Formats: sequence, structure tokens, C-alpha cells
Amino acid sequence: MLDGRIHPARIEEIVAKAKQEVDLQIKQAGEQAALEAGVHGLHPELVRMLGRMKYRTSYGQNQLRHSVEAALLAGMMAQELGADANCARRAALLHDIGKTVTHEVDAPHHVIAADLARRFGESQKVAQAIVDHHDADPDTQTVESILVQASDAISGARPGARRETVEHYVKRLEALENVANSFEGVERSFAIQAGREVRIIVRPEEIDDLSAMRLARDVVKKIEETLQYPGQVKVTVVRETRAVDYAR
Repeated sequence: MLDGRIHPARIEEIVAKAKQEVDLQIKQAGEQAALEAGVHGLHPELVRMLGRMKYRTSYGQNQLRHSVEAALLAGMMAQELGADANCARRAALLHDIGKTVTHEVDAPHHVIAADLARRFGESQKVAQAIVDHHDADPDTQTVESILVQASDAISGARPGARRETVEHYVKRLEALENVANSFEGVERSFAIQAGREVRIIVRPEEIDDLSAMRLARDVVKKIEETLQYPGQVKVTVVRETRAVDYAR
């Protein structure tokens, strides 16, 4: 650059060197996070994905630090309750690794994370706890699953964790509800779980079961086209019919 001549071979060499340096930093960050969280024996590929989270943020909160915090919290709570602390720590540490490949795989990040965990040697119990941190079945979820949910929420909601102002937060929730309310047959809608889910109550006399499924798809499409949001938004349409009579 100084003598005014550009050498393509030199540029390629510098780019390759920079990639090696970043890869090394990613590996070191993953190893340090696993060590700090007290999680041992992770597959090298899982360690690398953990390290990649060093370069991701959610509302200003570093995702690698968030995962380590969640792992420490889940482990402590599991020990207090007599649950499987190792499983809780591992699942909490890995619960968001799917975010590092959401641009490559078309699926929710918690589903991707669970698949990656299974592929690289983690137990089914750990993988299930990872899935359950967003899509939990109350009838089958384990104590460890609940602890991963709780530690994820605590780390993300603690004071100072995220930079999003209350005003922006409220506007985002209102925007989600306005999108849902713009459709015919919707009685009310509620943005819950910090904007991660929208529950839509429809008028049963106007929306049948088939229309309810179609409405969910239409709302999802409009959210994707008109709003900006981190992660994913779950859309749940609720159609309820009540028959009431009185015995006199």
C-alpha cells in the first residue's frame, strides 16, 4: 500500500493469516468459556461454536458471556435442588449455539442447538433440555429443562444485562400486537416472553380450525416482512368455543 502497488498474492496471504488468527481466538474463547462454566469433555466442534458466540450480541449483551452466566446459574440451582448439575450446566452453556449457524440452517436456533449437541456426543437428556428452553412440553419436561429456562431468563433480564430501553421494548411489543390485530377475526392479541411469542385470541364464530392455522402462517409472514427482531417469534392462535346453559 505504501509504494502504491497492490499485489493480489500478498492480499490473499494477509486474508488467510487473519482468518487463522480469528479461528485461534474463537477456539481459545470457547475453551475459556467451557473452563469457566465447569463443563468438561466437549467435542472440539462444540467448543468452536461456543467461541463464535463471542462475536454475537443480543440487545448489547454478549452471547458467550450470557451462556456462561446461564451455565453457572443452572448448575448452582441444580445443586440446591439435588438435580443433575452436570446436565443443567452443559445444556445451559450450549443452549444458544444454534444462533451461530442460523444463517446456514433454516430452523429455530434451539432446535439447531439440540441437533448439534446430539451430533457431537451430548446425551439425549442434555439435548432435550436445550430444546425445552423455548418449546417445553409441561407433561414431559425435566427439572433440568426448567432450570435451563430459568437461568436463560435470569441472565437476560438481570439489571444492566441488555441495553434496550423500556421505550423501545414497549414499542416492539406493541408492534407485534398491532400486526396480529390487523387481521380479520382477531379479538385480542398479547405479546409475551419479552416479544418472543404472540398469543392471538380469535372469534370462534368467524375463524374455524383450518382458518386458525392459516392465520398463524399469515401473521408469521407479515412479522417477517415488516418487523425487525432478534431470534424468533412464536405465533400461537387460540380458538375457544364455550357452551353455557343453566339448570333451573
